[in-house]
Amino acid sequence: MKKPIVSIKDFSLTLGGKLIIKNLSFDVFPGEVFAFLGSNGSGKTSTVRTLLGIYEPSGGELLVNGKSLTPDTAAIVGYLPEERGLYTRAKVLDTMIYFGELKGMEHETARQFSLAYLERVELADKANLKIKKLSGGQQQKIQLGVAIMGDPKLLVLDEPTKGLDPMNRKLLLDIVDELKQQGTAVIYITHLMEEVERLADQLLILKDGEARAYGSVAEVKKQFQSKSIEDVFVSIYNEKSSEVTHA
Repeated sequence: MKKPIVSIKDFSLTLGGKLIIKNLSFDVFPGEVFAFLGSNGSGKTSTVRTLLGIYEPSGGELLVNGKSLTPDTAAIVGYLPEERGLYTRAKVLDTMIYFGELKGMEHETARQFSLAYLERVELADKANLKIKKLSGGQQQKIQLGVAIMGDPKLLVLDEPTKGLDPMNRKLLLDIVDELKQQGTAVIYITHLMEEVERLADQLLILKDGEARAYGSVAEVKKQFQSKSIEDVFVSIYNEKSSEVTHA
């Protein structure tokens, strides 16, 4: 039996005196796309930040590869945050190599990966441009390239297709598909339910810091007697809110 790459058990989080997450438990396995869903303010980002060691949990445990994440073990995780963060005055290729080396890659290995990736996403001609010269969608593709460098065991993608046109959105989804086939575990945060239907093996819908649906796409549809995950999501969010304070 496969061991989970992410194991979250009875996780609670209180920030500023407010209960953000209440007794949340889920697993993410290698080679699986796990859709982590919820409205803005439902607690998704707070959960990810705690998993990555940015916040301290108030209760429970959050493990990556059987351990709490530390700066020494963080290289096994690739993270594409919703708030993008690249050095806009640096050149594209230099930036990618720099982040590759931070993840422990040799300079030439990082360089070869970066050149191949830029070719794949049709940005090879932009390698020596400063990042600020790129469009938002092009910067998004560079940020994804940085996230997947070094063959992370876990990839956390927060709204990865936000702002992408249909062609580039398909390209990104194809890359996620390939990583999944290679055994990478992917936590995928999105508001686009068609992406969930296409990519996800398992999903969790978070509302007011609590899991309201959890299982495979087919299981969740069956449980809620719905034809689509979008219908499930809407029905959950049309219900009266619980007492957990969200943030």
